[in-house]
Amino acid sequence: MTEKRPYDRYFQTSRKKARSQRKSGGWLEFFIILAAAFVLVFGIVRPFVFEAFYIPSKSMVPTLEVGDRVLVNKFIYDFTQPKRGQVVVFKNPENPNADPLIKRIVGLPGDTIRLRDGKLYVNGVLQREPYVNKATPDPIPYGPKKVPPGHVFVMGDNRGDSEDSRYFGAIPESSIEGEAFLRFWPPGRVGDI
Repeated sequence: MTEKRPYDRYFQTSRKKARSQRKSGGWLEFFIILAAAFVLVFGIVRPFVFEAFYIPSKSMVPTLEVGDRVLVNKFIYDFTQPKRGQVVVFKNPENPNADPLIKRIVGLPGDTIRLRDGKLYVNGVLQREPYVNKATPDPIPYGPKKVPPGHVFVMGDNRGDSEDSRYFGAIPESSIEGEAFLRFWPPGRVGDI
């Protein structure tokens, strides 16, 4: 049997103290990291970068169903201009204090919008729109109407069941809160929009 030297006991005691300090420091460190993550997510990321949005109506069927949840990129339009075909969340033009709306951009500033027999024409050109709900076409004619500068023309994909720019007019680009880019709920429908 080997005899323990005095400095061996010292090192064992020091190692035990270091382990216990790491354990208690580990919990403190965990809570500090958790608090910092909450501040980042709810204080910076959510209000300025990304936000989840709940789909409350059938206006975007079949692209988005009632109850779907999407992520909205809130800073994209700080760097780029809105583009035709993007799905955007924007302030309700009829009631800015109400929940925001979600629609697809179909017309940009200067475009002339016209609907005939459920088909969209932009600047006289028939648009190919595979995302539109063919089951509920809207036969009511609209336009021609020119989109004013600094505005976009938005429509729901479910044209027969969507109150959009045909009713409340083109929306100011400044009212756009962000681009919806990812459906994350329900799990069976996760994917790009």
